[in-house]
Amino acid sequence: MMMHSQENLLGQILVAMGKLDPNDLEMALREHRKSGDRIGSILMKMGFSSEDDVLRALSQQLAIPFVRLSEIQIQKEVIEKIPAKLVTHYNLIPVSHQDGTLKVATNDPLNIHVLDDLRLALKTEIEPVISSTKEIDDAIKKYYGIGADTVEEMINGETAEVLEVERKDVEDIDQMAEDASIVRFVNQIIAESFTDRATDIHVEPLEKELRIRYRIDGLLYEAAIPSSIKRFQSAIISRLKIMADLNIAERRLPQDGKIKVKMGDVDYDLRVSSVPTPYGESISIRILSRDSELCRIDRLGFDENHIMLLRETIKKPHGIILVTGPTGSGKSTTLYAALSEINSVEKKIITIEDPIEYRIHGVTQIQVQPQIGLTFARCLRTILRQDPDIIMVGETRDQETAEVTIRTALTGHLVFSTLHTNDACGAVTRLLDMGIEPFLLSSSVEAIIAQRLVRVLCPDCKVVYQPQTEIVNKMNVRHEDVSQVNFMRQIGCEKCRYTGYRGRTAVYEMVKINESLRRLIVDRRAANILRQEAIRQGMRPIRHDGWTKIKAGITTIDEVLRVTMEDEFVDHEDV
Repeated sequence: MMMHSQENLLGQILVAMGKLDPNDLEMALREHRKSGDRIGSILMKMGFSSEDDVLRALSQQLAIPFVRLSEIQIQKEVIEKIPAKLVTHYNLIPVSHQDGTLKVATNDPLNIHVLDDLRLALKTEIEPVISSTKEIDDAIKKYYGIGADTVEEMINGETAEVLEVERKDVEDIDQMAEDASIVRFVNQIIAESFTDRATDIHVEPLEKELRIRYRIDGLLYEAAIPSSIKRFQSAIISRLKIMADLNIAERRLPQDGKIKVKMGDVDYDLRVSSVPTPYGESISIRILSRDSELCRIDRLGFDENHIMLLRETIKKPHGIILVTGPTGSGKSTTLYAALSEINSVEKKIITIEDPIEYRIHGVTQIQVQPQIGLTFARCLRTILRQDPDIIMVGETRDQETAEVTIRTALTGHLVFSTLHTNDACGAVTRLLDMGIEPFLLSSSVEAIIAQRLVRVLCPDCKVVYQPQTEIVNKMNVRHEDVSQVNFMRQIGCEKCRYTGYRGRTAVYEMVKINESLRRLIVDRRAANILRQEAIRQGMRPIRHDGWTKIKAGITTIDEVLRVTMEDEFVDHEDV
C-alpha cells in the first residue's frame, strides 16, 4: 500500500507541475497495479511524460538535487575516483568529492543496490544526485572518452603487452586487430559518428597521440577518446584496413576500400582511404547512407524564381548544365536532386561517377575505374551506344572528358556535370583553359550553378543580436537598410549538441547562358566581364544569396563570410 501511495505521489507532483494530465495518470496507475512496474517507467513508455519531467518530479519527491551535467564542469581528480568500467556498467558519473563523500549522478536513485556496490568497491560514502540518461551518456563520452571501458579492458589485459606502435610484425598486428576489444572499440567510434550526424571520420596518427575527428555540418570536431589510445594505434588502423579489405601488410602506399555496415535499420557505405605519414597510416572515412532519401530541388535552398528557372533548364532536350564549387560544397546532392526530378520511365538516364554516392531507382549508374582504363571519357564514348537521353558525368577533370562531354551535348543529349571553380562564370574560363573551342562552349552550355554550403542555425536556441558594423560592412550591402534586419546567432543546446547549428543549406548563384553571354564567350572575354553581364541579366551572386538567408534567420554572417570570398560578390551598384 505504501508503494502505491509513493507511486501516486510521483504522479501527483507531475500533475501539479503541469506536465501530466490527471486522466493519463489514472490510466498509468491502472497499468502499474496490473504490471507492478514503476509509475515513472510506465509514464515514459506510454508517452505521457518525458524522462526529464519524471526525474525532476522524482527529485522533488525524494529531495535529491536534479543536475544538468552539461552546465557544470567536473574536475579531473573527481573523474579518476571511478573507473570507466564501473561508470559504463552502472550508467552513472561522479560529480564532486567533498568531506569524504562522492556525489554521483544517476538516472535511477531508487536502485540502492548499485549505490551499495559502489560504496563497497570504492570504500567511500556515496551520495546520489539525479540526471537524465542522455546527459549521463554525453558526460561519460566527454570526460572518459568514447569506448573508455573497452580501452581500460585492453590496458588491463594482455593486449597492452604485445602491441608496439612501430611494430613491424604484421602477423601479430593482424591478430591484434581481430581482438574482441579492438573490434568493439572501432565499432564504438563508427557508431558514435552516426549518432553525431558526421559525414567523415578522420583517424590521424600524430607524434604523441592518435587523434580522431568527425566532420559535422562541414566542420571538424575532435572526438573525446581516452588519452591512452595511442598505444593501440596500429591495431585500430589494422582493424579498419581489414574491414575495408585493404592490404594490411602494405603501409608505404595509399589504398582505397569500402566498408558496408548496418546500424539499426539503416545501411551505410563507408569509403575508406589510407595514406602513409611519418607517424603511421592516416585513415579517412566518408560516410554515405544507402537508405537516405534523395533531396528534392525545393529543399536545396533555391528561392521560387530559381527553382522555376532550374526546372525549366533541366527539362531541355539537350545541352550542358554545370554545377561548380569546391569539394564538399553539395554539388553531387544538387545533381542527384535534378536527376530524380526528371527521372521517368520514358527517359534513359545514365550516370558516370567516382564513386557512386547514392543509388537512384531506374537510373543506370557506372563506377569509373581508372586503374583498368575505365575513365570518364571512355565511359562517355561507350554509353552513347546505350541510347541515353540524359547523362551525368560526375566530374569534368581533363580536356578529353570536357571535349567528349561537349560533343555529347551537341549530338542531342542533356548532360549534367561538375567542375571545381570558385564561381559560375569561372567555369567558362576553366573550360577554355582546358583547350575547349569557345564556339563549342557557347553553343552547348545552358546553365551554370555555383554553390557553397552554410550551416543552418538551430531553431531551438538561436537568438537575435546586433553584429559589429565592420562585420556587416564585409557583406557589401550598401543598398540595404540593415537597421531593419533581425540578425541571429548561435548559442548551443542539447538538440544541436551545443554547436548552435543543425544541418546545412546551399548558398548559390545561377547563370542562364543567353545570347549576350554566348557572344562574350565566343570573344573569349574574361570571367569578370562575363560576371558583370550575368548580374545585369539578373544573376544573384553567392554572397548576396547568403545575405537573403541571413535576413531570413537561416544562417549567420560569420557562416556566409566563411564560405565565400570577397571577389565572389559584386554589389549591384558597382555594375
